[in-house]
Amino acid sequence: MRFSLIDRITGLERDESITAIKNLTLAEEYLQDHFPGFPVMPGVLLVESLVQSCGWLMRYSCDFAYSTVLLEEAKAVKFNKFLAPGNSMTIDCRVQKKDDDGTRWTFKAAGSVDDTNIVSAKLTLTQFNLADQYPKIASGDELQTQHAKELFATLGGEELTKASSV
Repeated sequence: MRFSLIDRITGLERDESITAIKNLTLAEEYLQDHFPGFPVMPGVLLVESLVQSCGWLMRYSCDFAYSTVLLEEAKAVKFNKFLAPGNSMTIDCRVQKKDDDGTRWTFKAAGSVDDTNIVSAKLTLTQFNLADQYPKIASGDELQTQHAKELFATLGGEELTKASSV
């Protein structure tokens, strides 16, 4: 199952930063069990929303050259407040450093509602193509990359890149 924890990309600076929005609604199935009578977004999904935002910045900055983006390390993760349905979390991710080959990036990432910090972390992500190790599945890389480009456009990323190039 694929899931996107980002509803909209609202800011994008190549190789620098991304701002995204996550709207939490009662329609999200996992809220039925987390927690009954006190629905809040699970901490692991809060971190995943930060990771997905960072991944979009990496894909965009590298012109979608890699099919796969994975979390390598999460440090200094802090959960400061619950995210409850009806709230919109603004996610801000800034590049701290990246390797010379552009495959490993470290970010400072945070999610907040209004001026209240919900979650923050230092995240290291890596990106690669599956065909680098398994040449027979190169077509899978192409499908993944095409899907990522389409979802990026749906999230508003393509609009932001066109607006910044005008």
